[in-house]
Amino acid sequence: MSHSQAGHRTPTTVSISLEGQRTGDAGMEEFRTRVPSWGPDLEEEGETDPWALPQLKASDRSWKELSCTDRLLHVIIGVLKGVALLGLLYLFICSLDILSSAFQLLSSKVTGDIFKDNVVLSNPVAGLVIGVLVTVLVQSSSTSSSIVVSMVASKLLTVQASVFIIMGVNVGTSITSTLVSMAQSGARDEFRRAFGGSAVHGIFNWMTVLVLLPLEVVARALEKLSGLVVGAFTFNPGQKAPDILKVLTQPLTHLIVQLDSKAISDSAAGNATGSLIKRLCTKEYTIVETVPVKNSSECSVQFCFPCGALLCQEKNITSTKMELCHHLFVGSSLNDLAIGFILLAGSLLALCSGLVLIVRLLNSVLRGQIAQVIRKVINAEFPFPFGWLSGYLAIVVGAVMTFVVQSSSVFTAAIVPLMGVGVISMERAYPLFLGSNIGTTTTALLAALASPADTLLTAVQVSLIHLFFNMAGILLWYIVPAFRLPILLAKKFGNVTARYRWVAGVYLLFSFFLIPLVVFGLSIAGGVVLAAVGGPLLALLAFIILINLMQRHRPTWLPRCLRSWAFLPLWLHSLQPWDRAITRCCKCCPQAQDPSADITVKEAHCFENPIVLVSQKL
Repeated sequence: MSHSQAGHRTPTTVSISLEGQRTGDAGMEEFRTRVPSWGPDLEEEGETDPWALPQLKASDRSWKELSCTDRLLHVIIGVLKGVALLGLLYLFICSLDILSSAFQLLSSKVTGDIFKDNVVLSNPVAGLVIGVLVTVLVQSSSTSSSIVVSMVASKLLTVQASVFIIMGVNVGTSITSTLVSMAQSGARDEFRRAFGGSAVHGIFNWMTVLVLLPLEVVARALEKLSGLVVGAFTFNPGQKAPDILKVLTQPLTHLIVQLDSKAISDSAAGNATGSLIKRLCTKEYTIVETVPVKNSSECSVQFCFPCGALLCQEKNITSTKMELCHHLFVGSSLNDLAIGFILLAGSLLALCSGLVLIVRLLNSVLRGQIAQVIRKVINAEFPFPFGWLSGYLAIVVGAVMTFVVQSSSVFTAAIVPLMGVGVISMERAYPLFLGSNIGTTTTALLAALASPADTLLTAVQVSLIHLFFNMAGILLWYIVPAFRLPILLAKKFGNVTARYRWVAGVYLLFSFFLIPLVVFGLSIAGGVVLAAVGGPLLALLAFIILINLMQRHRPTWLPRCLRSWAFLPLWLHSLQPWDRAITRCCKCCPQAQDPSADITVKEAHCFENPIVLVSQKL
């Protein structure tokens, strides 16, 4: 029987011989071994594993074969490449800092308006979405979590409402690594690994939210656990730890723009009265004054000298003075919005250019025996039977590195290009990302310890909620190897985006902007409206997931019409019509490769074969 449908190719008649076909499940398995399941949108053709680390290119000649002049030239070029790589990494980190400042300038008023409405904040789903939006707007999970801690300390936000905002903060922080992965979209396999690596971070956070958010609504587990810990220990106000990354980047970033941190917190609290641009800076001066000494016993430490009839000594006196800051926009008449757009354009240009150069330089450097040694060290496993400890060591390394740089965004954004060029595998990057989630909670904890004594315990409780949320995610999706589902889902998603690269942009737009904004708008309309719209959509999504799982594992339990999605229009179960439409409208989008001949044959000939239908997926 011929099958015709809008969007399909011309049917091709092919005969398939099924000699020795058995009935029942045995015949089904034999047929599947001969004719693979039809899923051109989700599966990659070919026998090689696309997620296997690529073979590193070897050098043209070995070190022994080089002459003295060639060896000297080789060393000089290697040193220059290393210096260039460090310089590009420095500029990359600085551009991330400027990008964060740009988003804060653009979103200062919006952030204040979001945090103003306590009625909306009382809705758990709205609180989650607010956390996502605020983190996307300020481009820093550390900044947004510190804002939440300070608002709880100022009694502008309750601990119960802050739990859901902290969950959203964790989800929103993965946008930076997703943006960074887009720079490697020019090479298919590199983009597959880079975007899959950035997606595994977001998928882990979303899956943790899906489990813990209903549990928190019903039992308030995180709030009660953090309350017990705060009640069991005594906390003393501490000082903020030195921010090593800021010390390195401030000499450059402070020449471009400086923001008032107090004004940022006031803006989030809805008390902003002026610009976020810092105009006046505090300068310390050391003045040497000549001080008379009453008796000679005071001269035992410092040298004294006669001054008239008395003895005198020189003493250093430190004083502070307010004066104009030194950066590009200190005397500008532009408002925060205009300055934010200027910084956004400049930082994005620097970020993209730096990433492209870093990837090219890494591809040039990572070849030969040295590159193989580096890759083996990063992806090394402990010998049997202690191989399971390797992932936990990676979690510790990720937490320590994030604590040192005081920014999970910078750490994860540095991991993604290394995944793209094939230095770090998905299985090793996953625990590094989990450790980064743990390390970023130290920023909120340090901010809480700097709170006033009367609000110290409440602020510490909020920071512990952030820590326990990430630890619960590790318990759910890492401790048991069979439950490491984010890796599997990220690889599936990476395969789709490698074939249809515009899907990455759609994912970025919908996951971090459109869906949170729509949910936030429905939350403002009221909880009834949110439930009336979101409930059926979630039920439909759950139904689709259930049917897909049954089509894969228990197709005989389903009615014949639901054993495949072939009864739907092609645009509802395939990305190929969307790809043709998008690439026709936007010529800059990479064209998807045409399916191979065997897929075309199966699509045209096997639609009416019930044995093949059960293997089809959405």
